[in-house]
Amino acid sequence: MSHKDLSSIDAKGLVALEARLKEDLEFLCYPGKDWVPEKDGVSDVVIIGGGMCGTLAWFALATGGMSNVRVLDRAEKGREGPWLGYARMETLRSPKALTGPAFGHGALTFQAWYRAQFGGQAWDELDKIPRTMWMDYLYWYRVVLGVPVENNVSVDHVEPEGDLLRLRVSGASDDTILTRKLVFATGRDGTGGPNIPAFIKGLPEHLWAHSADEIDFANLKDKRVAVIGVGASAVDNAAEALEHGAAEVRHLIRRKDMPTINKMMGIGSFGFTAGFAAMDDEWRWRFMQYSFATQTPSPRGSTLRVSRHPNAYFHFGKATTRIEQKGDGAVVHFADGTSYDADFVILGTGFVIDPLARTEFGDKAREILLWQDVYTPPEGEESGDLGHFPYLNGDFTFREKTPGAAPWLNNVYCFNYGASASLGKVSGDIPGISDGAAWLARAIAATLYCEDVETHWKGMQDYDKPELLGDEWEATDLEANLQKREGQVA
Repeated sequence: MSHKDLSSIDAKGLVALEARLKEDLEFLCYPGKDWVPEKDGVSDVVIIGGGMCGTLAWFALATGGMSNVRVLDRAEKGREGPWLGYARMETLRSPKALTGPAFGHGALTFQAWYRAQFGGQAWDELDKIPRTMWMDYLYWYRVVLGVPVENNVSVDHVEPEGDLLRLRVSGASDDTILTRKLVFATGRDGTGGPNIPAFIKGLPEHLWAHSADEIDFANLKDKRVAVIGVGASAVDNAAEALEHGAAEVRHLIRRKDMPTINKMMGIGSFGFTAGFAAMDDEWRWRFMQYSFATQTPSPRGSTLRVSRHPNAYFHFGKATTRIEQKGDGAVVHFADGTSYDADFVILGTGFVIDPLARTEFGDKAREILLWQDVYTPPEGEESGDLGHFPYLNGDFTFREKTPGAAPWLNNVYCFNYGASASLGKVSGDIPGISDGAAWLARAIAATLYCEDVETHWKGMQDYDKPELLGDEWEATDLEANLQKREGQVA
C-alpha cells in the first residue's frame, strides 16, 4: 500500500476501511468457488483455535474455495489467544509495520486499521503496538471477515473413524464432530504446555504460579517475589508484580549473562521463510538449536519496565536446584550453595513441546514421530527441548512413529509453535504467518482434491455446457464440395 493509498484512509474511520476491503475482496473474486464435494454430516476441516493462527487459516481456506470449515475455541468471545490472558507485556515485540495475518491485503493490516481510526501522524508517532490494541485489531479482523468462530467449545479427544476423524467436544451443540482434516492452530503451547521444572513440584500451589497462569498480582503487594528466568514472559510478570506493589522482585537466572541479541531477527527474510523447510535435518537443527542456546532476549522496553524500580534485582549464575516451603513462604536453593527466602515464586520458564501432554490424542500421542526419533545431533549441538518437537511432513501433518500404528495422524495439521523445528517460524510468529497460512491452505486443498479425484474426473466427463452453439459460422462452397465428395466416396 503506497503512501498515497494510505492517505486515502487516514482518520476516515473503520466503516470506510471496511468498504475498501470489501471492494478489494470482490475484485479478487473472494471467497473462492466451492469445489469440495459435500459429505453429509462431515466437515472438510475443523480448526482448533480462534486466535490469529486459526482465523487466518480459515481465511486462507475460504480464499481457496474451501468453505465447509468449523473454527472452535475454548475461550470466551473476544478473549481468544494469550493477549488478554497470560500475555502481560505492554507492547508487542514485533515492528509495527509487519503485515502479519493480512494475507496480502493492505486493508487488512494493523497499519490500515490503526490509521483509519487515528490518522497518519499518530501512526508515525506510534513506537510499538500496545498488546490490548493488538487484540482489538484481531477481533475486528475476525468480525470484518465473518470468521465463524464457535466459542466456549473444547476439543477433548480425537480418534479415527474410517477415513475420517471423530472429535469429542464439550460446549458445542453436538457432542461429537466428524471431519476429514483437523488443524491445531493452538499457539505457543499448542503441542505441549507450560514448562514446570521438577524443583517446584513439592511446593504448595498457593506459593507459586507459572507465567501462563492467572495470577492475583494484587495479592503480591508488600511481598518478596522470586521470578525464575529472564525471558520475555518472566520479565513481564516481574513488572506486573512490581507495579502492584511487591516489596521486591528478584530475577533468579541460571545464565551467567543477560541475553541481548535476538539472533533470528538478524536472518529474517523471505528466503529464510521459504528455504528453512527445504534444508536437511542437520541445518534445520543447527539454526533452531543455536537460537535456543543463545535465547531470545526480553524486549528492551519490557526490561526497562522492571529495572526502573529500585526494588528489582537481577541475579545471574543462580541455577535453581530445589524450592521448599519455609513457614508461610518458600526458600529457593541454588547450585552455588546460596538460597533466597521468598513469599511467592513465579516460573518464567516458558513452554515445552511435548505431544504426550496433549490429552486430545490419548495414548496415540506416543505414536507422534519426534525429532529425537530421527536425528542425533553432533557433540555440542544437543538439545533435549528441541528433540521433543514433532518431526512433521512438509504439509504440517504429523508423522507416525511406527508405520501403520496411527496413519490417521496424516490428517492432523500442526499449525502452531510445534511446527517451527520442521518448517520454520510460519505458524505463530507475526512476520511469517501469512506465508504459513498460504502453505497450509494449498497443502489441504491438494490432499482434499486427490482424495476426491474420481469424483472430479467424473465431473469433468459429465460436464456438458457448450461454449459454441453451432451458429457461430456458415458452411462455405469449399466445405460443401468437400462434404459432397466425402459422401460419394462413402
